[in-house]
Amino acid sequence: MTNLRIPGPTPCPEEVLKEMSRQMINHRGPEFAELLNDVTGKLKQLFQTKNDVFLLTGSGTGGLEAAVVNVLSPGDRVLAVSIGVFGDRFAAIARQFGADVVPLNYEWGKAADPEEIRKALGKDHNIKAVLVTHNETSTGVTNDLAEISTVVKEAGRLLVVDAISSLGSIEMPVDEWRCDVTVTGSQKGWMIPPGLTMVAVSQQAWEANAEARMPRFYWDFAKARSYLEKGQTPWTPAVSIVFAFRVALDRMLEEGLTGIIARHARIARKVRDGVKALGLPLFAEESHASDTVTSIAAPEGLDVKKLLKILREEHQTVLGGGQQHLMGKIFRIGHLGWVTEEDINMVFQSLMIALPQAGYEVA
Repeated sequence: MTNLRIPGPTPCPEEVLKEMSRQMINHRGPEFAELLNDVTGKLKQLFQTKNDVFLLTGSGTGGLEAAVVNVLSPGDRVLAVSIGVFGDRFAAIARQFGADVVPLNYEWGKAADPEEIRKALGKDHNIKAVLVTHNETSTGVTNDLAEISTVVKEAGRLLVVDAISSLGSIEMPVDEWRCDVTVTGSQKGWMIPPGLTMVAVSQQAWEANAEARMPRFYWDFAKARSYLEKGQTPWTPAVSIVFAFRVALDRMLEEGLTGIIARHARIARKVRDGVKALGLPLFAEESHASDTVTSIAAPEGLDVKKLLKILREEHQTVLGGGQQHLMGKIFRIGHLGWVTEEDINMVFQSLMIALPQAGYEVA
């Protein structure tokens, strides 16, 4: 079996995959209504929210587009905080729909500085919303969202959060941190295949939604809310993935959110300690290192492309490479969702063999 250790899609437990083989049901009937209401209620527990939560059929990027178009109008000024590929993508989506994007970019591998966000909001009182990625998988960095939230809400702005690779894996209390729109994706810590994006919407976000004028049809929160009242989704849902989601959520609730967060933290420490034991440098600043993905800087002489090829073809171990200007300069180990210490042990056993073949002599 392949040891898939990328930041997503992540492996799925057998009982989750088995559930996807069920026969189709009427997505406008009572059986699906019971399923959707059950899954939504369980999601609210893991989101730690009393706000509206919706299942949308699509990728995480679709969820980010939905977040933008449901609370903004063309010409609205937004502060886009970016620490990597996906922060840049969030800004690009807003810009594509006509938002006046004010970028606040950080060196990749570093976290955003809440005080600099405070200064940016203080200088520009026309900024309506702040877009921020909680956990940046391209660099393996987790922003201090609790502090960022304090700054944003003290300034009275909307907080729109990409929590695609954090929710369900690391601490992310949606209501406590006063997030207005929070987006996550099924293929990350939720242990199910790609195909669903889940969003939470606050009361302040609903107030913005009533005035928002960006074009939307498929990604319409108001439609999602009206259909959820009937136990339905506006458009045909990914029924098989929703079947699987109930099984995955039951498994997560059995472990408990505290246990899930502790397991991810424990395994992340194991990965970082293992990387340092090999003499390899971590790419992300360790004070903000992610508990769902670890980025490793390639030392001189290491051929990252060759390393990943050897791991994939000879050890059935799949790791992630760098993206954009980090391609060939870093590699990444994903450790979120269905992951154990034994999975990580196997990664390092393979690395011990493959690293010297790719140009790096292990101390």
